[in-house]
Amino acid sequence: MDIDTRLRGQGLSLPDAPAPAANYVPYVISGKLLHVSGQISQGSGGLITGRLGETMDIAAGAAAAQTCALGLLAQVRAACGGDWARLSRVVKLTGFVNSAPDFTDQPKVVNGASDLMVAVLGDAGRHARSAVGVAALPLGVAVEIEGIFELA
Repeated sequence: MDIDTRLRGQGLSLPDAPAPAANYVPYVISGKLLHVSGQISQGSGGLITGRLGETMDIAAGAAAAQTCALGLLAQVRAACGGDWARLSRVVKLTGFVNSAPDFTDQPKVVNGASDLMVAVLGDAGRHARSAVGVAALPLGVAVEIEGIFELA
């Protein structure tokens, strides 16, 4: 898998793996599973904040979720020492969406991350998933996503 080439083909690149913001580690490897801590929506301009169904629409939320997926892949790259051959597949993503009380399209928002994983990893990017609406997220971000990956 030449993930960097596939990302460039989509006009994307991975950020540096973000450092933890509190008393936790960015990832844990247990056996063949790599558990990556939640990555919040942030781009080159900083944090992507807002509440879906109130200050953000689904397209903006999906774009925010895509930045979370890029953060997840950056952590995977760090965990694998830059060796993408160590990544076998995406097992599961859990997405948390900062949602207005009547907003019910969380799956459409988290599709931004899921679609990126499949576009970059092909069938190895297909995964189980949860998409959950929450009343608030750290720092007011729009989306946070955590992931479980299988290592070769």
